[in-house]
Amino acid sequence: MYLFLYLLIFTSFFIVLVRFLNLKNKLDCMDIIRIRTKEKEEVVDITSEVREIVRKSKVKEGLCLVYVPHATCAIIINENYDPNVGKDLLDCLDGLIPEGKWLHDRIDNNGAAHLKASILGPSEMIIIKDGELMLGQWQDIMLCDFDGPRERKIFIKIIEGGQN
Repeated sequence: MYLFLYLLIFTSFFIVLVRFLNLKNKLDCMDIIRIRTKEKEEVVDITSEVREIVRKSKVKEGLCLVYVPHATCAIIINENYDPNVGKDLLDCLDGLIPEGKWLHDRIDNNGAAHLKASILGPSEMIIIKDGELMLGQWQDIMLCDFDGPRERKIFIKIIEGGQN
C-alpha cells in the first residue's frame, strides 16, 4: 500500500515538473538587441533582427513583444520603404514638442526626449503565425531614439501559444 502511494506521489510530482518545464521553455524565449545610434534623434529599422530572433525561436504561433527599457526611446511600427517617413515623424514631433522649454530640462536638458518617447510608447506586440511576424506589406519595426547617440538595448520576448 505504501509503495503504491509513493509511486502515485512520485508520478504526480514528475508530471507536474514536466509540465512546468515545458511551460517554462515556452515562456523563457527572450533576446536582447543592442543598437548604437549615431544621431541625437534617429529612427532605426530593427525588423531584420527581430525576424531572425523569431526564426531562431522556432515558435510557429504566438506573440512577439518588442520593448525598449529607456525613458527617451520608443518602439513603433510604420512604413520604412520610404526613409522620409522616419524623418517626417521626427520633424512632426519636433514641431509639437520643441526643445528647451520643459521643467525637466533643468536636470539634464532632455525634457523633449522624454515627452516624445512617452507619446509613442516603449513597446509593440506583433502576432506570429506560421513562424512569421504578421506585419503588413509596408510595415517595419523601428527604434526611435530621442536622446542619442547612445547604445540602446531592446528586449524581444517570444510568447508561444496557438489554437488548441
